[in-house]
Amino acid sequence: MLIAKRAPLSTAVALALAAVAATAVLAPSSQAHADTIDGPLAQNDFGGVGLLQTPTARMNPYGELSINYSDADEYRRTAVSLQLLPWLTATARYTDIRYRKYSSDPNFSGDQTLKDKGFDAKILLAHESKYLPQLAVGLQDVGGTGIFAGEYLVANKRFSANQLGSFDISLGMGWGYLGRRDNIRNPFCEVADRMCERDQGFSGTGGKFEVDKWFRGPAAVFGGVQYYTPIDGLSLMAEYDPNDYQLDNAGRDIDVDSPWNLGAHYAYNDNVSFKLGYERGNTVTFGVTFNYNFNKAYQLKVEPAKRIATSDTVTPASISDVDYQKLANDLLTESGWKVAENTGSNANTSANTTAKAVELKATQTRFRDTEEAIDRAARVLADSLPEQISEYRITEYEGNLGKATHVINADAYKAAYRGERLLAVTDNAIRTTSTAPSQQPVSFKQDTFSWAIEPDLDQSFGGAEDFYMYQLSLKASADYQFNDAFSLGGRIGINLANSYDKFNYLLDSQGATLPRVRTRIREYAVNQDLWLDNFSARYTEHLGRNLYGQVYAGYLERMFGGLGAEVLHQAPNSNWAYGVDINYAKQRDPYKDLGFDDYHVLTGHASVYWDTPWLANTTVIARAGRFLAKDEGVHLEFQHEFDSGVIAGAFAAFTNVSDEEYGEGSFTKGFYLSIPFDLFFVRNTKTRGTLGWLPILRDGGQMLGRPHLYK
Repeated sequence: MLIAKRAPLSTAVALALAAVAATAVLAPSSQAHADTIDGPLAQNDFGGVGLLQTPTARMNPYGELSINYSDADEYRRTAVSLQLLPWLTATARYTDIRYRKYSSDPNFSGDQTLKDKGFDAKILLAHESKYLPQLAVGLQDVGGTGIFAGEYLVANKRFSANQLGSFDISLGMGWGYLGRRDNIRNPFCEVADRMCERDQGFSGTGGKFEVDKWFRGPAAVFGGVQYYTPIDGLSLMAEYDPNDYQLDNAGRDIDVDSPWNLGAHYAYNDNVSFKLGYERGNTVTFGVTFNYNFNKAYQLKVEPAKRIATSDTVTPASISDVDYQKLANDLLTESGWKVAENTGSNANTSANTTAKAVELKATQTRFRDTEEAIDRAARVLADSLPEQISEYRITEYEGNLGKATHVINADAYKAAYRGERLLAVTDNAIRTTSTAPSQQPVSFKQDTFSWAIEPDLDQSFGGAEDFYMYQLSLKASADYQFNDAFSLGGRIGINLANSYDKFNYLLDSQGATLPRVRTRIREYAVNQDLWLDNFSARYTEHLGRNLYGQVYAGYLERMFGGLGAEVLHQAPNSNWAYGVDINYAKQRDPYKDLGFDDYHVLTGHASVYWDTPWLANTTVIARAGRFLAKDEGVHLEFQHEFDSGVIAGAFAAFTNVSDEEYGEGSFTKGFYLSIPFDLFFVRNTKTRGTLGWLPILRDGGQMLGRPHLYK
């Protein structure tokens, strides 16, 4: 247990603060507000914007992804940081501790060195102004073993030195790993004596958010300065380190000859930067960072330009004069809308008309941005339909499910489109409503048979046997669409390379108390070079206004087959959606291509989907129910979509399984990126790929792979 001292500032800290203050005084105050910094900001050794060992209050641009590698003798760290929101930085990190083994049992982990995972978060509290600093609070190494766990409050102020560059001053207070120098009284000791104490180590099997330790125990002041030189991309750094390294778990003693760390950062361009440091008065460190901005990512498109109204456009005199075949082709080519077939006289269209309205039943084939697709379609309709039509209606379908009806006030839209009314905006003429179930079957002309071949990567990080285990395969999928409601499809996998033969968590003698629903991955990966990944039938139905249903059966995923059903309520103008699914699943036999094992489970969840109004483009998903290992609890998921269409997601499952039953990591958690393929193509497409990161594969909190209705 660590107990905070009740002592004044040490001489070293006083000197550090004096140096920081002197730098601020010497800098001209006429420009005492933040200047724009060109190029990527420096990442500290742990990942996340900072100096060397210490964080700062600075934030990367919204959507910035930083992949950082640093080497500091005892520790090699690889970190991924994402500016998830303008005020929130999230970091995931692995630390390779060179002088410690993963375990003392070579039969369990061989000669692998210890890989410690950790997660950080930094929240912006206040922006920098002319007179006030930028302020941030942060958590370091939460949800891991807590070896490097700490909390901090830090402020930054930047001062210009005109042609000589600028100085960015940081000053903060740290706790935990960032407070071990214990050079200042913990202010929270004034609230309660227990805040002066902090237990070492971690509870259970690690991986928990130990909130009861936050901001407790010894505290330390830290500070630093980053000098942005006149040389483009080059900055110099000096900091006072709040850690004395006497309690580090490095596998050997760490000598400290000085509390001061010095370094240099060079941004080669917007995407690559390098860092060199001299820390503790005796250790040379270095690092490299790669940056990419998800929010600004863009691929130039070769698409038909949006229509521009011209004075020589002649619209049909009456509805009977409309060339519906040309209209359907123009809608598909220019806006991606494929209209449904009709058994009436106007073949290949679905225009149901009255004297004043035209309705098109259509499915979107290319554009992820529905607003863009609707605007493009409205321009085509304005040029192709008679002037007396006062309303255009586009009912959006996915298969046979009517998701929403986009209603366009034709008169208002045309006034804005043609510039007939001052300050008129086309968006104001469009609204979206719910769709009632169609009284007649809706059918879209499409290929009844489709197929694809694509690579696939399954991976797991942080295992005892090997840090990174994977299977690279080639997946061939095929789908036969009997109609818009019923389909039959499947996928086979061909092994290209995998390392799951190193996975030793194989035998029941390991003492597992949970059913082996996911940790049998080695048996599937090693025994099958060619396998049936899935093969199932699916039927969907629009049950009522905003109410949808589906049933499915077959080999649902590589490890389980069975049957299930789902009902979903989803309204187009609502921030909320609700669903219930129930499934009977039986474990597939990894030694028989089409066989099943004895284990079976009834699993299902009630789900709530919330598009948060106070966080744009953000969805929170909560599911409660029974998981594959018959454990019960909740699955929480967070998704945020950037302007580029990239979705960053995180999930965690909390069940009635104890830490000891679950094993290392305490509970299931992971991260993923959903990447739209149109970032790589010159034509728009709705196709996506997913890159996932699951720190440790265990059996608790695992969900069945199955078809989903939501969005």
